[in-house]
Amino acid sequence: MEYRGMKKWRPFATLPEQYIGLQEIIDRQVEVTQPVLTEEQIEQMNFTLIEALHTNKQVYLTYYERGQCITETGFIRFVDSLRNRFIFIDEVFELKNKMRLSELVDVRIV
Repeated sequence: MEYRGMKKWRPFATLPEQYIGLQEIIDRQVEVTQPVLTEEQIEQMNFTLIEALHTNKQVYLTYYERGQCITETGFIRFVDSLRNRFIFIDEVFELKNKMRLSELVDVRIV
């Protein structure tokens, strides 16, 4: 008898097309709509972004991407309100992410 390691048995993945279709259905069920923010919430997020930028404080950043709200921790490096963009460096991989301000859902200083 040969040990096969940590391979998991997937009973519904016998046909690749079937597995892809099932995964798409599961992904659609998990999707959420992008939250609509009030002017007051947007203004508060702008103040928090500018404060985090000038004081170099770490922030919790929640943004909307492809049907999901994602939260990351990191630092704000640049904010351009005219072009509706900002640069965020995440804490884990230290990658530079360029995002639109309209994708933001929430910003909080750690």
